[in-house]
Amino acid sequence: MSGGRPPAVAAPSPAEELEFDLGTLRIAAKSWGEHDATPLLALHGWLDNAASFDRLAPLLPHLRLVALDMPGHGLSSHRPAGCRSHIWDDLPELLQCADQLGWQRFHLLGHSRGAGIATLLAAAVPERVISLTLIENFLPGTTEDAAAPAQLTAALHDEALLPGKKKPIYRSVAEAVEARTRIIGEISLEAAELLTARGLMQVEGGYSWRADPRLRLASMVKLTPAQARAFAAAVAAPTLLILAQGGRFDRMAEFDQQLDAFRRLELHRLAGNHHLHLERQAPEVAALLADFIQRHPGDG
Repeated sequence: MSGGRPPAVAAPSPAEELEFDLGTLRIAAKSWGEHDATPLLALHGWLDNAASFDRLAPLLPHLRLVALDMPGHGLSSHRPAGCRSHIWDDLPELLQCADQLGWQRFHLLGHSRGAGIATLLAAAVPERVISLTLIENFLPGTTEDAAAPAQLTAALHDEALLPGKKKPIYRSVAEAVEARTRIIGEISLEAAELLTARGLMQVEGGYSWRADPRLRLASMVKLTPAQARAFAAAVAAPTLLILAQGGRFDRMAEFDQQLDAFRRLELHRLAGNHHLHLERQAPEVAALLADFIQRHPGDG
């Protein structure tokens, strides 16, 4: 791409490719750092993949950062036929991956959808999560009690239409990269290149996304706001939340009430977009994260 990459952002360093055999699922991952370094499990956002952490990981050489391709994303396998992809379905698999790594306790990092999943995991198994870092999200999306029937109706409608839907096909990788800059908030071409390289596959007529189409279906059931706050309140680990200034959370009426439920929360806002950890702000995110983990080693 013309102009080159911003000099303030580290170039992606070589990463070790990992694979976890979970029986019905094969989970792919990227790993950086020494195997005996401080463990950090990283969860990417919706329709992203482990390359979401390609800019951040090289800036954290003192950590063993393992970034998973969540089920149905990146190089990981799709769930078996007849299954859906509710966010809580990922939790047992995350623990299985940690077990295969030999990690009884670990630091946890999540971006966007991955941040919501990370909060659920930290709340459900507090004895395993040393610290929790959340980027551009902190809880799963919620539904008010009265809206639950409509939520289920929307999900059933999506399910019925799924067999007739086709994935987009791009004539070239460059065309796919350009399209990726407009998915889930605008991102730079450089960031889109990283995500696309791991998320694209060659098909008849060109290129298309590897992601499981079922990831786009509406959720059949969502947590209520009260349930979401209960999960936040159950997080025992110290929590770092990094948000983009002027992002969607600045416009959420329930934002402050949800954040108040966390017991040990540090909040930082940085200029940038939804993928600020993959953009120019990666060094700032890395500095916050490194300092946070250093202050919360979890050894006592």
